[in-house]
Amino acid sequence: MRRIGLIDRYLARSIAVPLIGSLVLAAMLLVLDKMLRLFQFVVAAGGPVGVVWRMLANLLPEYLSLGIPIGLMLGILLAFRKLALSSELDALRGIGFGFGRLLRVPYFYAVPMMLLNLGIVGYLEPYTEYRYESLRYELKSGALGAAIKVGEFNQLGKKLTLRIDRSEDQGTRLHGIFVQTDQANGMSIAATAEQGRFLSTDDPDTILFRLTKGRLIQDSPKFAAPRTLAFDSYDLPINLPAIDQFRHRGGNGSDEIYLHELWRLGYGGAARDRHQLLEAQSGFNFRLVEVLMMLLLPLLAVALAVPPKRSSSALGIFVAILTVVAYHKINQYAQQAGTNGQFNPLVALWVPLLVFSAMIAWMYHVLAHKPGGQPIGALERAADRAARLVRGLMPKPRAA
Repeated sequence: MRRIGLIDRYLARSIAVPLIGSLVLAAMLLVLDKMLRLFQFVVAAGGPVGVVWRMLANLLPEYLSLGIPIGLMLGILLAFRKLALSSELDALRGIGFGFGRLLRVPYFYAVPMMLLNLGIVGYLEPYTEYRYESLRYELKSGALGAAIKVGEFNQLGKKLTLRIDRSEDQGTRLHGIFVQTDQANGMSIAATAEQGRFLSTDDPDTILFRLTKGRLIQDSPKFAAPRTLAFDSYDLPINLPAIDQFRHRGGNGSDEIYLHELWRLGYGGAARDRHQLLEAQSGFNFRLVEVLMMLLLPLLAVALAVPPKRSSSALGIFVAILTVVAYHKINQYAQQAGTNGQFNPLVALWVPLLVFSAMIAWMYHVLAHKPGGQPIGALERAADRAARLVRGLMPKPRAA
């Protein structure tokens, strides 16, 4: 029993390191791919740069929903590949540890991560998807506060024009100010000041613009002539423009709807029309098959981890990643086809799962139950022939 416990712990450690590393690397690559575009979008919208981190945080569950299966598969695959290349796998099988017994530890990882991914795709990702779209809307509408561009005339709302020469302390202290605003009572105010800053008030719809050392001109139909004023400090109240409320959650499709809500819409009779019915059914089944596929990943990883004898090719890693990504893309197409009514959502999403399950079960059966069986042996031979063909087509170096 002690020997079995030591082997399980050794295998668990061997899986944990590449699993965590692959998960972190996949998430970082996906985040970095989006980060530059988010910075460009936020800067173009005139919003604070800090909102980029909030938007990325809301995108992280979406990336984890794909990164967790890939990380799980690569963790198991790289661990078993290491055992195979060092002949430790042959030694373990020689003392009675078959593949069925060795899969106990991979499934110790797979089942909790599958439940975690179910929580992410079922509840966390819909919520963060809605929050992300809300932040995009607030940026476009100006609810997050527009960044004041130095040296340019900034139009803040319909009745306020502002120009500054210099900004300090991240925009809290402004220098060389010109401001012009139209009040609700018909009064127009234009002012110049050496310094200024914005202050909040008890009214969320109004802020104060405190100007220091400047001159002010007031004009109104009630005045016979414009009034001028020199001041050391002047508080100019500014009414913030009204901003429309963001739409309710789920108004942009099934991506923002929780899993139990999709069931109620798709199969509980709560859908208001046929399109919403098909969209809910497709979204519900898409999330289920994406999560259930994780139960097959240990079998796929083990089947592709063991290269043919006297070979150290990494083709299995490439095939494993390609298989998971291709299956995800097929599910996305099937979800869209089910939503459009081209296929029944059950057929469109569960048939690919059954096909992939049969393929993975066959690959594992060949490796585990056929003497000398190598499910990727044919791919290895095809890759070798292709490599020799490419080398043969390349021009040979001339002799000196």
